[in-house]
Amino acid sequence: MKKEPSASPRLFLIAFYVVLFLLVGVMFVALAALPPQGQKLPYSQFKQLVRAQRVARLQISPTTIEGELLPEAPPPAPGERGTSGTQWFHTIRVEDPHLVADLEAHGIAFSGKTDSSWLFQLLPWVVPLFVFVLFWSVYGQRVGAGVGGGLMTVGKSRARVYVEHQIKTRFADVAGLDEAKAELQEVIEFLRTPEKFQRLGGKIPKGVLLVGAPGTGKTLLAKAVAGEAGVPFFSLSGSEFVELFVGVGAARVRDLFEQALQKAPCIVFIDELDALGRARGLAPSAGHEEREQTLNQLLVEMDGFDASTGVIIMAATNRPEILDPALLRAGRFDRHVALDKPDIKGREAILRVHTKNVRLAQEVDLHTIAARTPGFVGADLANVVNEAALLAVRRGREAVTMADFDDAVDRIIAGLEKKNRVINPREKAIIAHHEIGHALTAEALAPHVDPVRKVSIVPRGIGALGYTQQLPTEDRYLMTRTELEARLCVLLGGRVAEELIFGDVSTGAQDDLQKATEIARSMVTEYGMSQRLGLRTFERERRGLFLDVPQATRRDYSEAKAAEIDREVEEMLARAHHQVCELLTAQKPVLERLARLLLEKEVLEGDELRQLIRAAAPADPLQVAAAR
Repeated sequence: MKKEPSASPRLFLIAFYVVLFLLVGVMFVALAALPPQGQKLPYSQFKQLVRAQRVARLQISPTTIEGELLPEAPPPAPGERGTSGTQWFHTIRVEDPHLVADLEAHGIAFSGKTDSSWLFQLLPWVVPLFVFVLFWSVYGQRVGAGVGGGLMTVGKSRARVYVEHQIKTRFADVAGLDEAKAELQEVIEFLRTPEKFQRLGGKIPKGVLLVGAPGTGKTLLAKAVAGEAGVPFFSLSGSEFVELFVGVGAARVRDLFEQALQKAPCIVFIDELDALGRARGLAPSAGHEEREQTLNQLLVEMDGFDASTGVIIMAATNRPEILDPALLRAGRFDRHVALDKPDIKGREAILRVHTKNVRLAQEVDLHTIAARTPGFVGADLANVVNEAALLAVRRGREAVTMADFDDAVDRIIAGLEKKNRVINPREKAIIAHHEIGHALTAEALAPHVDPVRKVSIVPRGIGALGYTQQLPTEDRYLMTRTELEARLCVLLGGRVAEELIFGDVSTGAQDDLQKATEIARSMVTEYGMSQRLGLRTFERERRGLFLDVPQATRRDYSEAKAAEIDREVEEMLARAHHQVCELLTAQKPVLERLARLLLEKEVLEGDELRQLIRAAAPADPLQVAAAR
């Protein structure tokens, strides 16, 4: 059903033109009611002019006399009105009982005139004031629509309130977060049966803080808690407290808690708490002062909040390291629930939830898709399912196939395919040898590195001219020094292949070199994996728990030690480079043969690549390299 356009803009224009017409009319009336213009004469001179018969057409009011001088009078002054050869004048009337007799004696025509009423005198002031008030009211409503419904209501909370029957989310809709759901089950039980906890004097935590990487399902989990408990749900973002006007944030906090008490038991959910709860005093300024006042009001409200009322404050953030310590102390957000990235079982469960309403082909194996998406969070997996469904529709399929899911994963990881990009044959050959260099090195160093799943020279994304995709066989949480050194070798494999085949290097290895340098420096400065520098760690930029945002820290080592760290990093990279050179030199014929095949097919799957490697070089490449 098509929505009819709103009539409020049209009514506003009509009202504006009506007011404008009235204003113009009032201005004309006011001009007509203005005091007479012209030369101002003393009353004595006026009587002399009457006796000299040099005045005509007099208009006599209770306070003034105005008229026209005869042509013998001097020419009119600038700005005075009158006909050609005449001059208008006015004078203040005084008590003169002989005035009418004198006028009649000299044959001067005269008439009476009433003074303007007080209404006409006030109109020039009242009407502009009325127009200004009307304009300010309309403008205030329109501006107030963005700050809480009006200038008089900016202090009202902007929380969206969902009543019990509006919340359809349940724990069954949240997959891969079993530990977090178990942790929040206690909150649900308290909201359902608070007397069970109050009977023994127990108190539920006032605040529950959900921490986790973006897309892990913090907001979804909070809604599921409200849905399971069957209570109203207040939802708003931390940035919605602070507005342009000073003091609005604190007023909104007070109003939010007042509304929550009226609807208790309920859940108040503040998303992106770090926008409001950043540690105080880091960067004092006017804007920060307003935010700190809002934070102070939140702390005060949580302190004076009685947990027995049945109102639970939940918040979510992906930057817990920057929150104010006062928010995290006991009695406020004292229960922290961590939402980690799901493992392979969790990813499979999330995929089952998101594919519930998707028509899948029989060949689709969600476990295989989950294995191919390590590090993906719930939002990423939902995107994979949606992309696969869109691809299936675009290709005219009746159901979503495994090929659609594979392409969707590749699209999210590496970017959109750009098969129409024109690349000259020499550059294409460099790309092919570069990617085969990565793949050969990875397969030669197995099982210390993840196996190759796919090698492609189809351009993707913004700057990726080709890519070698590796996928772990299982979820890993630790890495050994041998595995890190093997990863360095894989990163350098593309550049070494260019050196061996073309005797030159290209700019395509920039990203590989950057990642290799970061790994080598982390091994030296963070992981204590340098024999020369020992077990000591060296301070560097700290990064967030869930966001890779650097935070400047003080360096606690000398310049001499910094130079020693640089030398160790360079030697570590040099050793990896030498090892890869020996490995690929021993497999140079295989490298060239696979590169030619990749140029023909553009994409090689991992299983096909391993079969070709075994058929072309049955001997162990490490043994061949050692024999050389």
